[in-house]
Amino acid sequence: MVTKPIKGKTTKEKVEVYETTAPLLEALYNEIQTLAKKKPEGTLNERKVELINRLLTDIKKLLEDETDSKYLDLIDDENLPQYSDVVLILSQYSASMKKFEGKYFGWEGSDHKWFIA
Repeated sequence: MVTKPIKGKTTKEKVEVYETTAPLLEALYNEIQTLAKKKPEGTLNERKVELINRLLTDIKKLLEDETDSKYLDLIDDENLPQYSDVVLILSQYSASMKKFEGKYFGWEGSDHKWFIA
């Protein structure tokens, strides 16, 4: 039996972006969560915001055709956010990435694979 994604297939290029950015997002999310626990009201500096937004920009582009993409915001670099605010933003990206994987990756007879058009 072949398990197919909910809606259509994705592209090889999107899979490559996903496979590059997903582990980076997970590591970043874990690190910011740790910092938020230590200093929940601490703020990010401009360099951290720049690094985070560079990753989020790539992910946002990857997910631009997905229904939940309208809820994904970049981090405001004019009003530096608190760690707890960034945790919330990263949790939305993390959930969207998991949804993307669940939609386009699955079991096909004898192996798990990406469903690519």
